[in-house]
Amino acid sequence: MAATETYTVTGPDGDEDTVELPAGLVDLMADQGEQPTRVVTDVLVQVMAQQAHAFAHHAEGEVPEDIREINETAEELFEERFGQSLEDALGHSH
Repeated sequence: MAATETYTVTGPDGDEDTVELPAGLVDLMADQGEQPTRVVTDVLVQVMAQQAHAFAHHAEGEVPEDIREINETAEELFEERFGQSLEDALGHSH
């Protein structure tokens, strides 16, 4: 097995979890001079926003208001962080 790097995520209540990634993977994804932790948290924001989008726009039946609000906030945070809408990043609109 190749070498790994460990990253730690701390939640708002102080709970923590770690994730091991192959050494060098984060560097492959980074722009020159970009901090590795920024790359990892960028991916986290992207995945969470995509999941919120799926819950809000690809679910069967009526979507509860709290899910719509979570998705709207996730989309706003995505756009603030990346300078483009989630819809543009996904290549489609709902």
